Amino acid sequence: MIRPVLAPLALASLLALVAPATGQTPPGPARPQLPAKSAQPNIRAVAPRPRAYVRHLRARRRPPSPAEKGVVTATWAATREPVAAGFVDAVQVYPFTEGSLYQVYAAPERVTDIALQPGEALIAVAAGDTARWIIGDTTSGSGADKRTHVLVKPFAAGLATNVVITTDRRSYHLALASTSTTAMVALSWSYPQDTLIALKRAAEEREAAAPVATGIGPDQLHFNYAISGDRPAWRPLRAFDDGRQTYVEFPASLVVGEAPPLFLIGRSGEAQLMNYRLRGRFYVVDRIFDLAELRLGLKRQDAVRIARIDEMQAKRRKS
Repeated sequence: MIRPVLAPLALASLLALVAPATGQTPPGPARPQLPAKSAQPNIRAVAPRPRAYVRHLRARRRPPSPAEKGVVTATWAATREPVAAGFVDAVQVYPFTEGSLYQVYAAPERVTDIALQPGEALIAVAAGDTARWIIGDTTSGSGADKRTHVLVKPFAAGLATNVVITTDRRSYHLALASTSTTAMVALSWSYPQDTLIALKRAAEEREAAAPVATGIGPDQLHFNYAISGDRPAWRPLRAFDDGRQTYVEFPASLVVGEAPPLFLIGRSGEAQLMNYRLRGRFYVVDRIFDLAELRLGLKRQDAVRIARIDEMQAKRRKS
């Protein structure tokens, strides 16, 4: 008796023996038709990362929903992978951006150091898998240079989890993956936004330290301005002009409080917001005006009027 598995081969041999001598080979048995595979969604084309989640989706019988595909695609787009150009010696330096997911590769029996910004205080570290990953923290340095280090190490290769690090300055989101041998020694971040803020602050300090007007002699200044009205904390000390620009000097507290807007008062009493710039505790107006008013407040509005008077009247006021 021929086993079912050998039936096609035995049948072909028998046909060869009984076939007429025509020089033609009799047709062989038809190849068995395999059942068509069910269509599977091309998840790799949708989102090649993270791999663990893609494998999870492929293992399921039902296709992923549009919402799940959207999550995978958005997560992949936000993931920042280590690149050779981003290493400083053995440290991968990522530029920090809010909402990015930073990929970290680790290996068993190796410790990966995640270094925060100097002076940044750690609040909490939360990990998805704390059973198969060792996660701890330590510090280096002291004072303003004190730095927090989060240390991670997996128990085995082929593991994946995520970590959220919160500090007094920002939140970090990391994706951890373990391999058999490849591990990042350390990673840290650069902070472009902090650099821009520091440059802007330095420029403002230089501008505040610079004199409000240069190249002007005392005889070119005119102080024939009268200040009247309410007496809020920001009431100007005086106003003067150099024949081209008008300067309104405020108390030093103006730099830490709310600055009042300056309005030009027309002949019929209408108010129009003026163009001016703040230099330290001075308003600099690129024109000479006869009457202006500072206003601040909603329910109870403080108003201070600045009026230019003629030179003789100003001298009589001083005397």
